[in-house]
Amino acid sequence: MRPKTRTASLHPTVLLWTVVGLIGFALLPWYGLRDNFFTLSWLFDGYPFDDDVAPALFLVLQGQKLWLAPLGALLLAPLLLWGRKKGEPLFGTLLIVVGAVGFAYFLLQGFGIGLRGFQWQWLTSLFGELDDRQFGMGWGALLAGGAFLFLFTLGLAARGAVGGDEFVVGSIGFIVAVVGIFIFMPILQMLGSALVTQEGSYSLSVFFTKLFSSRLWGLGCISGGPRCGVAWNSLFLAILVGVLTTGLGLVFALVVTRTGFRYGALLRALTVLPIITPPFVIGLAIILLFGLSGVITQGFSELFGIQPTRWVYGLPGLLIAQVLAFTPIAFLVMIGVVEGVSPSMEEAAQTLRANRWQTFVTVSLPLMRPGLANAFLLGFIESMADFGNPLVLGGNFDVLSTEIFFAIVGAQYDQAQAAILALVLLFFTLGAFYAQRFWLGKKSYTTVSGKGDAGMHPHLPAGFRNVVYGIAGFWTLFTLLIYVTIFYGSFVKLWGVDFSLTFDHYVKSFAVSWNQFGLHWRGAAWSSFWTTMQIALISAPLTAAIGLLTAYLLVRQNFRGKDAFEFGTMLSFAIPGTVIGVSYVIAFNVPPIELTGTGIILVLSFIFRNMPVGVRAGVASMSQIDRSLDESSLTLGANSWQTFRKVVLPLLRPAILAALVYSFVRAMTAISAIIFLVSAQYDMSTSYIVGRVENNEYGIAIAYSTVLIVVMLAVIGLMQLAVGSRNIGRRGSEGDLGQSRTNVSLPQGPPAISGAG
Repeated sequence: MRPKTRTASLHPTVLLWTVVGLIGFALLPWYGLRDNFFTLSWLFDGYPFDDDVAPALFLVLQGQKLWLAPLGALLLAPLLLWGRKKGEPLFGTLLIVVGAVGFAYFLLQGFGIGLRGFQWQWLTSLFGELDDRQFGMGWGALLAGGAFLFLFTLGLAARGAVGGDEFVVGSIGFIVAVVGIFIFMPILQMLGSALVTQEGSYSLSVFFTKLFSSRLWGLGCISGGPRCGVAWNSLFLAILVGVLTTGLGLVFALVVTRTGFRYGALLRALTVLPIITPPFVIGLAIILLFGLSGVITQGFSELFGIQPTRWVYGLPGLLIAQVLAFTPIAFLVMIGVVEGVSPSMEEAAQTLRANRWQTFVTVSLPLMRPGLANAFLLGFIESMADFGNPLVLGGNFDVLSTEIFFAIVGAQYDQAQAAILALVLLFFTLGAFYAQRFWLGKKSYTTVSGKGDAGMHPHLPAGFRNVVYGIAGFWTLFTLLIYVTIFYGSFVKLWGVDFSLTFDHYVKSFAVSWNQFGLHWRGAAWSSFWTTMQIALISAPLTAAIGLLTAYLLVRQNFRGKDAFEFGTMLSFAIPGTVIGVSYVIAFNVPPIELTGTGIILVLSFIFRNMPVGVRAGVASMSQIDRSLDESSLTLGANSWQTFRKVVLPLLRPAILAALVYSFVRAMTAISAIIFLVSAQYDMSTSYIVGRVENNEYGIAIAYSTVLIVVMLAVIGLMQLAVGSRNIGRRGSEGDLGQSRTNVSLPQGPPAISGAG
């Protein structure tokens, strides 16, 4: 019997990325001029003879842009590993060198060459003057840069990094790269301007003068003055909003899961309503109800003879609007955590003669701490970064986000002042982040394991249940009042003047007709509507995917720099959208990454602005899943990618839904960042609504908002059906022993291990 001969070959993953890089270098356009970025016009317009969309290899062979030639040589270098095994020292070392040198040179040729030649004088001295300038990079550059990055991570894995797991090391490398490019780089460029004076020079004295100004840190409101500094205003408001939204989120989660409430699905929909409302609309409804000429204000004035005031402008109205807007975020985080608490632990406490109240306080509530901490953090950060509500209801209660906006777009145009305000805001949000971590400590909150768990959650004590019902009922009625006002206002001809009903606002915005070319979207709002839907549907799944992958790495993996990694993923959420928008314009308005005016910059801003929600929801849910499930899968021969896909993800459905819903509705309703990023071709719904509000066309603004709310509710329902619900083998009611379960498959082992064991 002849022995089997093994054909020499290249490691399949190395071969894959080598081929990807060579395709980008030799076949795809290295630059993207005509459509600005990621152009596809080369498919139709004379490729490969048009230099504008030519691949790097074509440009080098034509004697143009010869500095690209080393990239092609480096992409061929992994072929030297043909026939070598992964365990050989040369294998990992060569990939690390090729990947690191290639990626560094890729960045150097991009950022080292500007619109007028080399960016640094030493490059000009070394190579001489350039005859050509840098252009915005396209598909070819993207694939080549990605190939170098993943060749580098493959080399690290081959040398034993993070247990030699290619998927984990590659995921860490990918997230570090994209966070560095699309979060750190633009924000650092923006904050770097904090030292720049109005004359364009650098000055530390001017920086400290602005940083410690009385307008920022004054305590006049305590010592009898008219107001406090904007920093204290923002901090006080954010703490109040964080506490109230976390409490209300917990209340609604308890009503749905611990009271036997029959209409939980309806309650879920009502709690989500505020988060799917476009900006300015909740504030506008509050003004229509409680403003100086508001319906309720005038009614109380006539009924009790009370002189109407402007009490709603300032802290009270702003607090009401933000709690309305951000409670759903807390609910989306809390619902998965409350459902994830193991009934077996609660049953054990009751077996030891604890009553329902003692069980809830000593067992259930402590196990919900990850959700409480994350819900507070998100509410705090959202309040800090909120722009729309303070702009409408702030009055004399100034906060950091609006101060940043006016510093940038106002007559002063003080970019340094905006950067300093952003630094203060960042200090507060990072302080909340580390306070949250300190409160959680290193305790274990694991409640979901592979062991049998077929119990059901005990109901709340009768007295506490009535309190929860009362709070939830009051807030639900108040929310309904706000939305009845919004809905009714969309049909009113002119609020406060002419209350006759009309469809004119809807007709003007969303009229549809037929002509000789077929269906004609005649309404003025259709263009921004379809653009918004397209951008939101693209960005939502990408945001959820990157966020949950990041959460998996944070909870399930240990690696050097993990704390810095987590800090980087939360940084964009700590910066107000105003700063994100301006920093993106500064960073991506010129080559080599030229995005301004495209739809790509809107997608990227939504992904990295909203990614932390997926991260925090994933961290909160994943901290409850026992690591033994992962270990069982790995023991049975699955790799980390199979374990993540078949074991962890099915148990993260609440977190997946939270990330999808939040990122989708935020893309539909965001205003603070995109107000700087929209263009004539890519106009968004919120910027259109703001334009109508500025023109005092409140009816059209509310009508458009009503349509968006209905559309978002429909899409959220479809997302719920697509994601499904997590069922870990527990009874939904007495006598119902886990009729439907989500099976968690373990590859190469038993066909399934259910939550009920």
